Formats: sequence, C-alpha cells, structure tokens
Amino acid sequence: MKHQFDVVIVGSGLAGLRAAIELEEDASVAVLSKVFATRSHSGAAQGGIGAALGNEEEDNWEWHMFDTVKGSDYLGDQDAIEILAQDAPRTIYELEHIGVPFNRTPEGKIAQRAFGGHTRNFGEAPVKRACYAADRTGRVILDTLWEKSLQRGIQFFDEFQLMSLIIHEGQCCGLIAYEIATGKLHTFQSKAVLLATGGYGKVYKTTSNAFASTGDGLAIAFRAGAPLEDMEFVQFHPTGIYKLGILISEAARGEGGILRNNEGERFMERYAPVIKDLAPRDMVSRCILEEIRAGKGIDGKDYVHLDLTHLGKELLDTKLAEITGFARTYAGVEPVNEPIPVQPTCHYMMGGIAADVDGRVITDSEGTAFPGLYAAGECACVSVHGANRLGCNSLLDILVFGRRAGKEMHRFISTVETVELPPDPEKVVAQQIIALMQSEGKESIGEIRAEMQKVMMDDVSVFRHKEGLEEAVEKIRELKQRYRNIRLQDKGNCFNRDLLDAIELGHMLDLAEVITLGALSREESRGAHSREDFPKRDDEKWLVHTMFKHSADEGPQLFFKPVTITRFQPKERKY
Repeated sequence: MKHQFDVVIVGSGLAGLRAAIELEEDASVAVLSKVFATRSHSGAAQGGIGAALGNEEEDNWEWHMFDTVKGSDYLGDQDAIEILAQDAPRTIYELEHIGVPFNRTPEGKIAQRAFGGHTRNFGEAPVKRACYAADRTGRVILDTLWEKSLQRGIQFFDEFQLMSLIIHEGQCCGLIAYEIATGKLHTFQSKAVLLATGGYGKVYKTTSNAFASTGDGLAIAFRAGAPLEDMEFVQFHPTGIYKLGILISEAARGEGGILRNNEGERFMERYAPVIKDLAPRDMVSRCILEEIRAGKGIDGKDYVHLDLTHLGKELLDTKLAEITGFARTYAGVEPVNEPIPVQPTCHYMMGGIAADVDGRVITDSEGTAFPGLYAAGECACVSVHGANRLGCNSLLDILVFGRRAGKEMHRFISTVETVELPPDPEKVVAQQIIALMQSEGKESIGEIRAEMQKVMMDDVSVFRHKEGLEEAVEKIRELKQRYRNIRLQDKGNCFNRDLLDAIELGHMLDLAEVITLGALSREESRGAHSREDFPKRDDEKWLVHTMFKHSADEGPQLFFKPVTITRFQPKERKY
C-alpha cells in the first residue's frame, strides 16, 4: 500500500509531536509509531523540564548554559547549548499557553525545584530551575501535544514498525513500514523524513527504558549511510529500583531526598561537598558503585538507600506521588517510613544520529546535510549533552530541537519537488521478512538478546576497561553471527511479536557493537564514559566527537568531528 505526504515523522513522542505541530497547515504530515501515540516513552519522564525562569530564586540562561557545558564534561557543542538555554523560557511559556498544567507557587507562577547539576552563579550553589507537573511532567506534556496534533489534523499511523528508509539519488524520499496488525508492508513517499524514535536502553539488562526503546531509527539510519555520534556515552541514572531498574526520579533528591550507605552516612557529602546528592548523574552513579565496592552497600549487597522519610507524607503524596507508588508496588517499601533500595540503571543515551541544530542529519565532520533526512530527540545527537546529560534537559532538548526541525522541514519542502521512488521499493524488506519467517535455524531470539544485555551490563556500563571491552566486541560479533541462524516460532501475520523481537534484536546488536567500539577507542574518562585503565580526561587528544559510519564489508568505520567551543574553556569538574 502506498501513501504520499510532504513530511513523514517516525515516533510520536515529544520530539515528533512538537515537530508535527510546527509544520504549517499547508503541509501534509503523517506520524508513524510502533506503539499507540500516547504510549511513547516521553510519557515516562517524571521530574521536570529545565528553564531559567527565576520564579523561585534568581536565575539566568547563561548559568543554565554553563551548567550544561560543565555537565557535558565540555564535550557538548556550545553553539547548540546556547540555543537550548536561551530558548528554554520561551518553550515553557509556550507549553503553558497550550494547556500544560504545571505546578504553581502560592503567587500563581510556574513552580520550580532543584535538579542535579543545576546551579546559580556558575557553580556557586544549587538553584531551582526545573519546571514540573508533580512527578508526571512528561506524561502531561505528551497528552497536551497529542491533543494539539489531533486539532491540527495530523494523520497518525499507530502500531507501524519502521523497516527501512528509501534513499534515491542521494536523497531520503520516504520509508517502508510494517503494519503490525495485518503484516502488510506500506510505502510512504515524502519530501522529508524525521526520525524521532527515542533511545535504545533495552541494549542493557537493567534499564529504566520501555520495551519499545530498541534503537530502530538509529540502526536503520546507520545502515542507510547516516553516521552515529558519541555512542559510547551511556547515562546510568543513580536511582533505579534495586534489581528492576524502574526509575525513581531525580525529583526525589530535588525535593530533599538523601542517599545513604549501610552505615547510614550521607556519603555524597564526601564526593560533592557543595551540591551533594544533586551532583550530575554520572558522578552520583559512580559514587554509589564506589560505596558498594568499598563494602558499604546495604547489608553487603549491591544497592544503597534513598531516604525520603524526613520529607513527610503530604509532600510525598502530592509532589512525588507516582514514584512513591512505584516504591510501594515494586520494592515493597513504604517511603513515608522506610528508605528505598536503589542502584544505577541504564537511563539515557547521549549518542545518536549525527544532526545539526535544525535537525538535519549530517554525513561528515564538516556538517554536510543528508538531503531530506532529519532527526530529533534522544535518537539524535546535536550535541547538547556531550558526555553526560543533566537532569531535566532531556524534555527541553526534544521540544527545542523538535520545533526547530519542524521549522526547517517546512522551509525545505517548499524548495524541492517530490522525488520519484525507485522501482519496487518494498522488495528488499519483503525478502528480509520472508527469510526470517521461513528460517529453520536453531538459535533463540530470547537467548541471544539476554546474552547481549548481559555482556553490555558486565563490560560496557558504568566502569570500563580494555580487556572487558575487547571481550565484549568479540562476544557481540559472535552474537551477530548466531543471529543469522535464528528461528521464529510464530509464523502468523497478525501482531507477530516474535517477528518484531527478531527485527528489534538485529537493530540492537548493531548499536551494541558501535557503543562498544566507541568505548574501546576513547582512551580517557569523560562524563558517563569511565575507563579504569585511563582514569583521567584527555582534552589534548579526546576533545572530539567520535563518529561511526556503516560499512557492510569492513564493519563500523571510525572518524572524528571537532567539538564547538565558544564561551567556556574546558576546566576540571568540581561540585
């Protein structure tokens, strides 16, 4: 089945929806999602969205910019970060005007709270910068933008799995998607395609990410010729529920929650004496694991306590209702009276499809655009987060750059004609699906996925070293060979979860290989990338973005792109 639109957006999270509603009424727009639109993972964002409004205390965008640059361990591109920080207040007021129900101060202003790494006066002390709607901030923004999209007349194709991009004469002119309910392939012809497919945390065993976060957009763009940037930088959130990885938002520490070891000590006072439990996530995650390594985990186990008991029942039930509910349901503790068992969990990917500040996918270190192809949100690397993302900068990133991508696509589609599709564009995808369905191999999809997640967790997580990374590369390549010999149990066309698992596993194996190769190549420690054999940051050699291009014959090919530095020169990070 064939469809034609001016713009096709893949992903119905905040980046995709914000781009969609930015496109003018004269543009026809389709939004594809492999889940129902409001099930997108943006809805899981709990704590807040950063903006220097100054509603609770003095603040300004330059402090926000500095914190983001410093938090990125100076790997973030400062031209992009300046756009992010400057545009943040406008973004918040725009959300307010279209109906997002933010919490309010007694004076009726948008309420704000502290978040990790956000400070006043260039690092002097914590500042309240996160605008929030209880602990359901992403949920209420997603619902509001979805309603706005329906008013705008955006056409949604829910439960459609992206299979491939159509590249013809060097331009992206559409895509092939698989309709999950029927098993049919659909061709979407368009002048521009925006990938807003989110993260890929399911590469790891313990993660706060949804089951749909398998990196489809990145892997498909990579195979189509788009480079992947800074993939070695994987953020582990400090406070996932022990064993499960379900997120306990940084908002809990923003409201005054305290991390304690087995001795009851507030150990972050030793590591970050100024901002303590509100240090950046990469630092707090490492500190928790250092305490566990030192034998100070709770009862000798690999977790610590997040203590909210002193905050009081009223605050927990109003400002932190969702996460305290998670603690009761999944950890079996009553946070009013008991601490919550927490450990670091894979949470956010700083790396992604290389893109510029207007969402255009770039193909080289000089910023040459890939015609017709755009990326925004967690699947893209602009790069505003560098080596480590500050809390509440994620929602801001996807809204600021989703909007800019929408504006740029509207300009682009007015300058080009629709490109004719190549003959039989569905042929290759159809053959791939038939091969998977008819395979008589002996390998189990679940077993390969579990082994991949284990090796990534063991050797490519918070702490890394050469031997472990080399073993991980070898293991992932072995799993990629075994993947060719998988067998599907379900041979049907209607909601074939077995087939979708196989497709997603192929994407995750590609990404796992690039993450590990990036971590092996970067011989320094920076932000979320901590090499125990190279414990120091090396600005002389490694103040660069790693870039990988796909090669079917030789595997991922590494090259570099310079970091843009404007206002703030690299310094040692102290908190």
